[in-house]
Amino acid sequence: MVKLIHTLADHSDDVNCCAFSSSLLATCSLDKTIRLYSLSNFAELPHSPLKFHTYAVHCCCFSPSGHILASCSTDGTTVLWSAHSGQTLAVMEQPGGSPVRVCRFSPDSSCLASGGADGTVVLWNTQSHKLYRCGSVKDGSLVACAFSPNGNLFVTGSSCGDLTLWDDKMRCLHSEKAHDLGITCCDFSSQPVSDGEQGPQFFRLASCGQDCQVKIWVVSFTHVLGIELKCKSTLSGHCAPVLTCAFSHDGQMLVSGSVDKSVIIYDTNSQNVLHTLTEHTRYVTTCAFAPNTLLLATGSMDKTVNIWQFDMETLCQAKSVEDQLKQFTEDWSEEDVSLWLCAQGLQDLVGIFKMNNIDGKELLNLTKESLADDLKIESLGLRSKVLRKIEELRTKAKCLSSDIPDEFICPITRELMKDPVIASDGYSYEKDAMENWISKKKRTSPMTNLVLPSVVLTPNRTLKMAINRWLETHQK
Repeated sequence: MVKLIHTLADHSDDVNCCAFSSSLLATCSLDKTIRLYSLSNFAELPHSPLKFHTYAVHCCCFSPSGHILASCSTDGTTVLWSAHSGQTLAVMEQPGGSPVRVCRFSPDSSCLASGGADGTVVLWNTQSHKLYRCGSVKDGSLVACAFSPNGNLFVTGSSCGDLTLWDDKMRCLHSEKAHDLGITCCDFSSQPVSDGEQGPQFFRLASCGQDCQVKIWVVSFTHVLGIELKCKSTLSGHCAPVLTCAFSHDGQMLVSGSVDKSVIIYDTNSQNVLHTLTEHTRYVTTCAFAPNTLLLATGSMDKTVNIWQFDMETLCQAKSVEDQLKQFTEDWSEEDVSLWLCAQGLQDLVGIFKMNNIDGKELLNLTKESLADDLKIESLGLRSKVLRKIEELRTKAKCLSSDIPDEFICPITRELMKDPVIASDGYSYEKDAMENWISKKKRTSPMTNLVLPSVVLTPNRTLKMAINRWLETHQK
């Protein structure tokens, strides 16, 4: 469950951006100010609001340490502030005086990137406050920017819809059209994607745009192929342009805000909708997760910032869905096998399995002979227990590898349905999952995000019979 615990209404115009440090929340607005609040009680700090900019403030962000706050504005400047005193530390002018739409710190705080309305992107040295590198995109304004977790590259998004990847020397590595009508925001997950091997690192990137979509990408680097940017999924929960997106600190959740006035919280791995928030009365322009607490901030053209608190049930729900992605045993890493052994009460075998480099594929190929001869498991009872557990995995793997028809999979759980029902939006869902959805989601459709005309659920007996016939065929 997500609960609205506080609303900030101090800005006199549209809220453009909000950002967290470990102890503070910063917000900025068309009213030319930046405001700072304590996370302990959401009281505004004595030196707030911060005033310097002569036009609208488009973006604000904290350095990773939280000691420095950056803001940028239509007035063509990017300003560094002391977060704890409000003192102006530096004023950096965009080349050509272009309005600055976005700014972001690198993970090590050594650089600050700023993107201009004329397409220029600048890397500033945060120690000397001098221009370090400068580049530009071919078309459009730069409206979005994010650094990879390791700081080796960063991505910019333009109003023409292009995502461009740069290295830390400002060399353009890759560019492609991501959103037809223009990008509005992008964000890297702080958690790398594991491929279960000692291979290249992969990073998740989210982008959103005027095409009403949120896209999740995987960014990878190999010496053979170089930089690769692959779109892994498209989320279409909003019915209007999406203006903002952000990952949670642990990478388990992704939040987006839209012109449709709603905020949608997704499970990053399954792309299931966890929550839909509809408290704002105008466009949702910004959203941000707190780094160390269960808080989410959302800002809007209604001049307010809402503070939301998550309970542990939501976090556990996100993590349980992540575990569901490990259902393909042959893709397990050695660490996944260790976790599985512990879950089965076989933790005493973890050392033996690790010593023999048993991953998911090797696990499925184990026999009573290999357990005895290769792994030297002497106890007959222990070998029998391991084989029984492995046989359960093989049965599950056989079912999962049989290409389950999409219409047999519940859109909420992404699992084969046992008791399908038809909702008033015309889609079929697992009964328990849909009942739980209706009780918590304010009667919105999981597929369309529109209000359900009715909460009546009708058993889909025809679909249930088809699923049972399919199971009889594929589990023999």
